[in-house]
Amino acid sequence: MSTTTTPQRTRRRGELSRAGSLTSHGILIVASLIALFPIAWLVFLSLGPDSDDYLHPAGIWKKMTFGNYSFVLQHTEFFDWLKSSLIVSLGTTVIGVTIAATTGYAVSRMRFPGYRKFMWVLLVTQMFPIAVLIVPMYQILADLQLIDSYLGLILVYCSTAVPYCAWLLKGYFDTISFEIDEAGRVDGLNPFGTFARLILPLAKPGLAVAAFYSFLTAFGEVAFASTFMLSDTKYTFAVGLQTFVSEHDAQRNLMAATAVLIAIPVAAFFYLVQKNLVSGLTSGGTKG
Repeated sequence: MSTTTTPQRTRRRGELSRAGSLTSHGILIVASLIALFPIAWLVFLSLGPDSDDYLHPAGIWKKMTFGNYSFVLQHTEFFDWLKSSLIVSLGTTVIGVTIAATTGYAVSRMRFPGYRKFMWVLLVTQMFPIAVLIVPMYQILADLQLIDSYLGLILVYCSTAVPYCAWLLKGYFDTISFEIDEAGRVDGLNPFGTFARLILPLAKPGLAVAAFYSFLTAFGEVAFASTFMLSDTKYTFAVGLQTFVSEHDAQRNLMAATAVLIAIPVAAFFYLVQKNLVSGLTSGGTKG
């Protein structure tokens, strides 16, 4: 009596075994839970009506309320903070990415004297801590009469965002073939026309990463904003949160609710650029 054996299925190259697949999925689930826990905890604390509920979080279940959100929206300067944050963040994004893109393209394509040293100089500007920069920047803004102005804070943030974004976009422009520039010249385009009409559309992923970095840098910065912005109505979100903390009290429930509301504009901006973020983050380091 002959017996037949069922042939085992051969795994394709790169295919994980069942144990390997379960392990990888388990690790991803745990990592996701770790990443989501702070957000869920913040939302949970924002539903507690008392400022000391964070000390006894179990009691929040019995008295959950959205009163913190209504208080923040109706009785604080939340919408002034929102306006200031969007003006500063979007202004930094537009101006910073524009300067960084033109700088990165020039260094990537043009061989002017000192072009290599120029990029290293941009890196040197990032070596100094904020504590060292605040005093000279304050003096410069005071001389230009830009203290307590959106433009002054935008220019300060651009000094931080532009060097990094210029390096990032320079690496991305290096991945775009020089033949495209040559084709633009054949069609009669000047360098700026080639850059604007041919290169920028191909560099959308890199521009998305630079824009996201510039936006987050300006949106969440505290030290410069709290020093250079003197009016309560011109505070950004990061500075406005500090108003919930006094010498003798800390309204942590209101801080939590405000933090949740603050995340909404960032999430919306991330949604707009997320399609290009992954390719932008990986493409810049493939050449040069």
